[in-house]
Amino acid sequence: MDTTVTDEASAANRGQSHKNEPRWLSEEERATWRAFASVLFRLPVALDNQLQREAGLSHFEYTVMAALSEAPECTLRMSNLAALAESGLPRLSQVVGRLEKRGWISRTADPADGRSTLATLTEQGWDKVVETAPGHVEEVRRLVFDSLTKAQQKRLHEISRRIMKTIDPEDRCFR
Repeated sequence: MDTTVTDEASAANRGQSHKNEPRWLSEEERATWRAFASVLFRLPVALDNQLQREAGLSHFEYTVMAALSEAPECTLRMSNLAALAESGLPRLSQVVGRLEKRGWISRTADPADGRSTLATLTEQGWDKVVETAPGHVEEVRRLVFDSLTKAQQKRLHEISRRIMKTIDPEDRCFR
């Protein structure tokens, strides 16, 4: 490790830094960040692998379909669906187009606002979600919840909500 960075980090953590110097991470914070970053990178890949293997879907595709399955009449405006799927409209439109070709989603103009598009989960799409959900839930349990106590699960929820509130104070999905 570069001792200059370590020395600067030590000085910063002791309050001996200059005004414009970064607030370096302590050893414990670095270890925590590395562990958390590994989860951020590896968990989506693991979920993607399971869904591809068992259902021929990406995690993002499944997330889109699951969000629609939970909506009234299995229908959402594309903009609302994008927010729920943590996506921009261009990416969502591409994925919905692929799912539409497979017969799992349909798109129509919103009769209440012709500028908006509605996405609806079809009956075939509903069947695909129902077929896929048990394996996905089991994988989420295995990868996340089975290794945590109930108290740790509660803390993970609180920590995740707090981080999301810092990232996006206006986020209404997880309030």
